[in-house]
Amino acid sequence: MATFLSSLIQPFCGYNRGGTESFKLAVNDYHTYGQKMNYQSGKLDEARMQAHGESKVGFTKSLHRNVCRAYAPSGISVGKSGQKFGTGGKTEEDRKVATYLFRTEFGDLVYAFVGKRGSGFMVNIEISSLKLASIDETLLLSWGVYRSNSAIVTPNFQSILPEETIGATEAPFVRTSEGKFAVELEFDAKHDPFYLSFLLKYPVGVDSGSSEIKSHRKTSFSVPVGFGRGYPSPLGLSISGDGSINFSIFSSTAESVVLCLYNDSTSEKPVLELDLDPYINRSGNIWHASFEGASNFVSYGYRCRGSKFHENQDEAEVSRILVDPYAKILTASIPKTRGQGLGLPSKFLGQICNVPAFSWDGEVRPNLPMEKLFIYRLNVKHFTVDKSSQLPIDIAGTFSGLTQKLLHFKKLGVNAVLLEPIFPFDEKDGPYFPFHFFSPTNIYVPSGASISSLNSVKEMVKVLHANGVEVILEVVFTHTAMDGALQGIDDSCYYFVNRVTNSEGKSALNCNHPIVQQLLLDSLRYWVTEFHIDGFCFINASSLLQGHHGELLSRPPFAEAIAFDPLLSKTKIIADFWDPQESVPKEIRFPHWKRWAELNSKFSNDIKEFFRGEGLVRSLATRLCGSGDVFSDGRGPAFSFNFIARNVGLPLVDLVSFSSSKLASELSWNCGEEGPTSNIEVLEKRLKQIRNFIFVLFVSLGVPVLNMGDECGQSSGGSVAFKDRKSFNWDSLKTDFGTQTTQFITFLSSFRSRRFDLFQSRNFLKVENIDWFDNNQSPPDWEDPSCKFLAVMLRADKEESGSITENPKPQSDIFMAFNASDQSVSVALPEPSEGTTWFRLVDTALSFPGFFSSDGEPVPTTSPITYEMQAHSCTLFEAKSFND
Repeated sequence: MATFLSSLIQPFCGYNRGGTESFKLAVNDYHTYGQKMNYQSGKLDEARMQAHGESKVGFTKSLHRNVCRAYAPSGISVGKSGQKFGTGGKTEEDRKVATYLFRTEFGDLVYAFVGKRGSGFMVNIEISSLKLASIDETLLLSWGVYRSNSAIVTPNFQSILPEETIGATEAPFVRTSEGKFAVELEFDAKHDPFYLSFLLKYPVGVDSGSSEIKSHRKTSFSVPVGFGRGYPSPLGLSISGDGSINFSIFSSTAESVVLCLYNDSTSEKPVLELDLDPYINRSGNIWHASFEGASNFVSYGYRCRGSKFHENQDEAEVSRILVDPYAKILTASIPKTRGQGLGLPSKFLGQICNVPAFSWDGEVRPNLPMEKLFIYRLNVKHFTVDKSSQLPIDIAGTFSGLTQKLLHFKKLGVNAVLLEPIFPFDEKDGPYFPFHFFSPTNIYVPSGASISSLNSVKEMVKVLHANGVEVILEVVFTHTAMDGALQGIDDSCYYFVNRVTNSEGKSALNCNHPIVQQLLLDSLRYWVTEFHIDGFCFINASSLLQGHHGELLSRPPFAEAIAFDPLLSKTKIIADFWDPQESVPKEIRFPHWKRWAELNSKFSNDIKEFFRGEGLVRSLATRLCGSGDVFSDGRGPAFSFNFIARNVGLPLVDLVSFSSSKLASELSWNCGEEGPTSNIEVLEKRLKQIRNFIFVLFVSLGVPVLNMGDECGQSSGGSVAFKDRKSFNWDSLKTDFGTQTTQFITFLSSFRSRRFDLFQSRNFLKVENIDWFDNNQSPPDWEDPSCKFLAVMLRADKEESGSITENPKPQSDIFMAFNASDQSVSVALPEPSEGTTWFRLVDTALSFPGFFSSDGEPVPTTSPITYEMQAHSCTLFEAKSFND
């Protein structure tokens, strides 16, 4: 038996510090096998050191190692070796780590046994038989090692050696007592991990027809030493209870994947690189590797080489280290800067550690019915970062800062917050350009640490839930950041590369591709299970309908998978089906399977059109009654999330202050003057318009959505750009406008809850309980564009009100009128039910505090009952007795 003694290995010289440097194993000029013998050093095949076949990994109880799952690529034979470990030199201390079975190009079976011997590793290679039996006694093992570059196989681990030392070492096979041919090598543990690459070889002069025997795939054999084959599932980093670690990443286009490990996340280069063998460390299109432990490593990333999509990229881009799409914890690294050398990491790497445990003891999820929601949309940082929040500097602008303002939510009546995207994002472009989907950004925590961010989000959710407030996240799954996201891993799967002419191929996410769909579904489930998120709002949902080639899909698989997912379908799933580029025909509706709700852009457009004097009363009536033209197909008004101001448009105060031609899509009206003004008439008109918008938002069937800052007149100066949005100014709540508007919202929220029978119904109101009028109680002219007035009487459902319930429904009627003209109107009110009189609760044209009242002001009962409405105003009346 030829034994490569550990005492003959030179001291380890250091890890690889560059992408092209080789790792080499120093050997003595002889092998011990009965007598001293010289060896020949020759060049190995320049092809990649790839092994034919798959590995079957075995373990003993004394060895802590992951159980690997064998997946055979097409055309690869995988067999059970059934061999004993080693053939000679075996000691009691030997522990089997893994067994790999290969097949030669002639059909012979080659077994490679990797084991632990003391503090080092031993590799025993056995051949059962040889087709060329007459010369088998002269068979040699020609071997070398590599780490970062499988095309460069060397006989030692020195970091820099002359080019002529690149080659292989040879050791003879011997026939064992069992009739097999075997050779055994030993390696010091301080050199692992690495690959042992070898060929079977005949000495020069032997007439064998060929001097080398390769694998069935005409490549060299490769055996991992000091690490394992790993397993393909789950994707990402996984740490077992015994401390073993598995790395797994998908890429169908990469010809080579290099696992890069760091012992310091701020280092410019990884401390260790492993060029994963495509037949040992790949199952299908998933690359994987495992370690018994990686205590010396703190972070990791990948290089994906050889993709055809790298053809037009410079070497720096191709060599860039990529973050694992499934990493649960990210750690900040040095920024990628051109001109500073190759192989620079991206801004973030995956952190090698378990997600810290968090105590959810005592948490109770609100599980509010959708029709009961009042949603407040906000940006976590902008909400409290301003010094006017009076929060400590380390709390302002953070997840923790948001929970410090619970009193504001309670005062308004808010019971759900809709957070602008909190995934890690490109700070230059804003939160709507994410580069990762499994972790929260570390921008919204004081320390900027990823683990602190995880705990802060969970603590925020726990506190909000304890106060009856649900947490819904805006998510962007239609595109990513232009750089540092999924680019370079497998662009043909993740992105619309050269397929959609009107999309930015480099960042347009191909969400209906099966691999991308799996990634996004896994992300959503993770946020529900790990962070207890109550729902998701999908931004740019129109893009979710696009197929792989840009075609429109009637049943987009990603949206359908969410609708029927046993976990996600029980959350609140909301499609922001806004389509500013009109890539989807207007007659196309979002497929919902009676599970998807929608942000109702038609509500926003029609209400703004009506109050600027250009809409039809028919459209206003449709929106007040829950948008039956959209949601009567098996869903109901509770699936309509109503809003006036968009998340990426003009704030509410700007919708009545700016209306230049460049803002045409906003449907705004400046009420007579552009921008800030001191004109009292214009200011009064703007004030009424804001009140009108808020009023309609709360008296329409559906879920009201209010944007952060709209309650206190937050302005962006007429700009729709994200960079021009200002932080919430808490001092503005103390202004006259802020005080009046906040109190008005509080009143409407309370009134809506009190009259849940009419304004928080999950179903559409019965037709017989609704009467429409013009100002003189005649039927309105639905199609007359000059008609600017509409009134409606809502009758409480007597059948339902009469049912015996724990909280009987109110039985009083409601009368509302809407005047969008610039003239006052005398309105004839219908006769109230017997024993009641009309009480005015709201008139948006009156001055504060008289423009709304919880108790209401009684309307004179002289017949006919009339009420004078001012221009651009709304009114609300409730029929009740004086004893109520």
